[in-house]
Amino acid sequence: MESSDARILRGAAIPTGLAGVAAIVIGLLVAGSKGALGAAIGVAVVIVFFSISVFVVNYTAKISPQTMMMAGLLSYAAKFIVVLGLVIALHDVTFWNPKAFAWTVVALTLIWVMAETRATLQVRVIELAPGKEPAKSAGGSIDPGS
Repeated sequence: MESSDARILRGAAIPTGLAGVAAIVIGLLVAGSKGALGAAIGVAVVIVFFSISVFVVNYTAKISPQTMMMAGLLSYAAKFIVVLGLVIALHDVTFWNPKAFAWTVVALTLIWVMAETRATLQVRVIELAPGKEPAKSAGGSIDPGS
């Protein structure tokens, strides 16, 4: 993983994790241990799913930069389907609070996206296309002897 990608991942995961701790405490205070468990599962889902997306896009960029957007969109679609499946499958389960899970997932998703955007805007990456020469100035030759 490139150092800039690692900085972006840390820039998103750390604020999300801190907010996740707060969500677990709020879940505990509002809905007891079931609320804390629902919030904890929500924290795990968001951090794991979004981290997987970062790795998928990073891996895809190394193979073919043209497929990065497709990998990101497919990763998003897969996450959406899995979370929807989790909500449907665990709808009637009583060992956790589904509202605490849902609110945690929504809140942490927003926090992750904002933190990742902020981290991305702060990272300066210089990209050089292989085999390309620097552009010549409009005045003609760049040779000082001519």
